[in-house]
Amino acid sequence: MLSLNILFPVLNEEKRLERGIEQTCTYVLNHLACDYRLTIVDNGSTDRTEEISQELCKKYPFVSYLKTEDKGVGAAFRAGVAENQSDLVGYMDIDLSTDLAHVSEMCQIFETREDVEIVNASRLSKKSKTVGRKWYRNLTSHGLAFLVRTVFGIEATDIICGFKFFRKATAERLVKETTIDNGWFYMIEMLIRAYYDGIFIYELPVVWQDDYDTTVHVGRLIMYYIRNIYRLKKHGLAVRTCMENVSMSQ
Repeated sequence: MLSLNILFPVLNEEKRLERGIEQTCTYVLNHLACDYRLTIVDNGSTDRTEEISQELCKKYPFVSYLKTEDKGVGAAFRAGVAENQSDLVGYMDIDLSTDLAHVSEMCQIFETREDVEIVNASRLSKKSKTVGRKWYRNLTSHGLAFLVRTVFGIEATDIICGFKFFRKATAERLVKETTIDNGWFYMIEMLIRAYYDGIFIYELPVVWQDDYDTTVHVGRLIMYYIRNIYRLKKHGLAVRTCMENVSMSQ
């Protein structure tokens, strides 16, 4: 069976870290038969995140801790991929907004579909179920997806959901191709480049619970996305007129 490494990018997550890791450990112990690892990737925390992480590593031998001084999900993901030795590697949000049952589903997809190189969760699929999603965040997600589809010509319904998994070689390849951005847009650019490379992406409808304790500032996030979309387009990635190499499946 394929081995799995779940990355958890964290920044000052002392309030949610223990609960998120404990629940994930319970799930994988009871539901996964493969070799698995959980990697806490601390990107610049100044609270008790490191202390709590070290305690969890002592409790669970398959949990490890990795620290990078660069802040941001992009920086955390690059660091995690650089250290990864598992067949599959990807990340989840520590608040576990995406139902843990999808971890088993994701593993099954990779095991049975050799053509699938990436599994990308979608909260916006017609088959997905979202709970407690605030209207303005839903509008922002749909707007971003529409903008990326329009500018770059890709088909994904949700490019920002915090549940993305890759085959090891694919993750390493895309990390080399993707420009340096430490934030969320790094993961978006990875998907865009995967589409342009003709990499087969499986879009996974998910059950998703909104996190009411989020620290995300929606206005700043929108401007950050717009600036980076403009940057990427300016440097040569723009909408394709021919989409035969772009693959997505449900």
